[in-house]
Amino acid sequence: MTGSAPADEVAPDRPTRDRTTRSAALIATLVALPVTALVGVLAFVQLSPDQPAEPAAAPSPTASAVRPQSTAPVEMAAPALAERPATVCRALLSQLPPAIGDLAQRPVSAGPEQNAAYGDPAVTVACGGTEPAVDDTDEVLIVNGVCWHPEQAADVTVFGTLDRETAVTVRVPNAYEPPAKWLPLISDTVVASVPSGGDAPRGCRG
Repeated sequence: MTGSAPADEVAPDRPTRDRTTRSAALIATLVALPVTALVGVLAFVQLSPDQPAEPAAAPSPTASAVRPQSTAPVEMAAPALAERPATVCRALLSQLPPAIGDLAQRPVSAGPEQNAAYGDPAVTVACGGTEPAVDDTDEVLIVNGVCWHPEQAADVTVFGTLDRETAVTVRVPNAYEPPAKWLPLISDTVVASVPSGGDAPRGCRG
């Protein structure tokens, strides 16, 4: 029969096509495996909490937090002082810190050599005033080596020293609670600059 090819001439083409198909599949598999592995690694890196894609930026240094406050001078009286108290008060004011807690120091209207103020509303420190008159049974607070007598006024708590050569008075507005928490740094400066003296009540002597 003239139009058809013998059966034994067609059969050899099948193994050739099979080998070609298997080779193509093998090449596709070899290419796909590393791509799949790479995708998996990238996904792990992105999802892992211990391996961020970009290092976190280090926080920039900032100044100590200070409460927003007025910078206007605080009204304070400045009575004339005798020579010795004036010398002691200058020593105290020169050593007071620039801030107590988060309250920054503010200017005062008079007597910067004997007065200081912090924050808004202002916590004030006055040196050279009158020592409180107290009995042995009155309340006293010993803070960092300084004996204070607290007295509640209308809108402030007034603390006066009882064991110093020259009296120091601290006024803390009721907006700050508890009021005695502002005394430690001031007490440290008082101990360093104002000599002890006077007839302190029994409570101050422990």
